[in-house]
Amino acid sequence: MLSRTADHLFWMARYTERAENTARMLDVHVQTALLPQSTDDAEQGWRAVLGISELLYGYSQKYDKLTQKDVIDFMVRDPNNPSSIASCLRQARENARAVRGALTTEAWEIQNATWIKMQSYLQTNALEQNPSDFFEWVKHRSHLSRGVTIGTMLEDEAFHFIRLGTFLERADNTARIIDVKFHGAKETQSQKQNGQSQSQSQSQSQSQSQAARDEAGQLDFYYWAAILRSVSGFEIYRKVYRDVITPERVAELLILRADMPRSLLACMGNVISNLHHVRNDVSADTERFAGKLHADLKFARIEEILEAGLHDTLTEFLERIFELGNRISRDFLVPLAA
Repeated sequence: MLSRTADHLFWMARYTERAENTARMLDVHVQTALLPQSTDDAEQGWRAVLGISELLYGYSQKYDKLTQKDVIDFMVRDPNNPSSIASCLRQARENARAVRGALTTEAWEIQNATWIKMQSYLQTNALEQNPSDFFEWVKHRSHLSRGVTIGTMLEDEAFHFIRLGTFLERADNTARIIDVKFHGAKETQSQKQNGQSQSQSQSQSQSQSQAARDEAGQLDFYYWAAILRSVSGFEIYRKVYRDVITPERVAELLILRADMPRSLLACMGNVISNLHHVRNDVSADTERFAGKLHADLKFARIEEILEAGLHDTLTEFLERIFELGNRISRDFLVPLAA
């Protein structure tokens, strides 16, 4: 396969997956914004959404204040934001159009129809009236794209480059969600504990303290449940653990469970498989690099990861995923401009 064709297919899949991941994050934060919380907590939550995609600087260049409406507008329809949903779906469609002959009719029509519908969608006030419906639509279109690819395309190199792009993008996004969310939860919990310790007096009754702990526990439940829902993991968590939601188990599910579709281990397993199918004369070193990253996850234990530091582990993972993407580009795709 020509490297330019492989490049278009790879990035078509990455942009489609990125649009879905952005819709997932925004939808969860729209839902959690309805929970009782202070103005500072709400702002911190939306700041985390921008931080996941490394968009804080770009947002601050355009907006003076951080509000839900402006964040959604920036991450959904802003054409100058390359990571906005509109930009991602436009890039996915353009990459698909460039290699129309490598796709089935159904696969191309999904990409084209999604972009056309998106343009008409954003010309109305539907996003402002019910953003969750719009985010569900984006996720549904991404599901359609993947399903049509699997159901109609020959499993040749074109198919495997599409799948490679999907799982590389998904691994990157899942790691970012875990890192930012766990950091945010840790900071929020520390602030709450400090606030409670400063406000509690000797005259405070035991029943009042218990009520405060119960309320904090309920908020923690909704917080971690929201993280799981952002990666379609809430029902899976219930099936696997059948117990209360704890941060340690959430981390284990999203990092080390091979049977969890969006976990880091599952994504890397699929990256390894698709790399094997497209290997060439110069890709052996890239396969070894990816295999080591996969093995580090496969044989890790969550206790060891937490002891070493979750943030440090995920930061290293993101660096290695970025390097893996560069290696794949070097070995198979159009080389990046120097």
